[in-house]
Amino acid sequence: MGRVLAVVSQKGGVGKTTTSVNLAAAFARRGLKTLIIDVDPQGAVRYGVGLRRGHPTYGFADYLNGVRSLREIILPTALPWLRVILAGSVSDSADHTFYQQLVAETTVVHDLVRIAQERCDVVVVDTPPGLGPIVHRVLEASQHVIVPLQCEPLALQTTPQILRGIQDVVDHNPDLTLDGILLTMFEPGNASSERVAEYVKAHLPRNLIFDVRIPRTEAALEAFAAGQPVVLRTPADPAAQAYVNLATLLAERLK
Repeated sequence: MGRVLAVVSQKGGVGKTTTSVNLAAAFARRGLKTLIIDVDPQGAVRYGVGLRRGHPTYGFADYLNGVRSLREIILPTALPWLRVILAGSVSDSADHTFYQQLVAETTVVHDLVRIAQERCDVVVVDTPPGLGPIVHRVLEASQHVIVPLQCEPLALQTTPQILRGIQDVVDHNPDLTLDGILLTMFEPGNASSERVAEYVKAHLPRNLIFDVRIPRTEAALEAFAAGQPVVLRTPADPAAQAYVNLATLLAERLK
């Protein structure tokens, strides 16, 4: 059985989807059969893996609604060992209420993840910001969770809230492990960024903080805009190397 890794954050814009996409690509490059599932209604994964115009727009939401089969929503990528399930038609809608209700009131997330585990070594789930019903459903079906934290002062105000929420789920799901907090968009030499990193190191349990930090680089921004994980587009870039190092660390835990 494969392992399920959820990527969760309190707010958007912290590098959550970039982390999901690059970790999935790095796992696949290691020869692990990897599936990334986008359950975030914003549907940003499609941009990170280059599935834009000319590619099917259906995905998880359409499977949830019974409109598409599982076979139809699993799409190939440029990497042989990486498959993706996009968010689907919900990303074209302004109202996500019904989608959230369906996820909360059914076992579709759990059932889909279990099927994926039977076919893959690693399942990476990109979740919506916050700890709403969708994220709770994902965490109930996961074995691992990481929390990207942008290196800016505002992020520190929301971190305790999401850690408490995740711990509450862990208390009810003994199979779930909070692997750690991942510092993202870190800028060496930037006073504010350095202060946030030092604060996290001083005030949070040491075992909850990854030694790996994801730096803010131009190459990483350009890669996402180009529809490619930076680990593939610019493998020598510091952000790409950081994601590869994180994937190496996590691969040992996911065995």
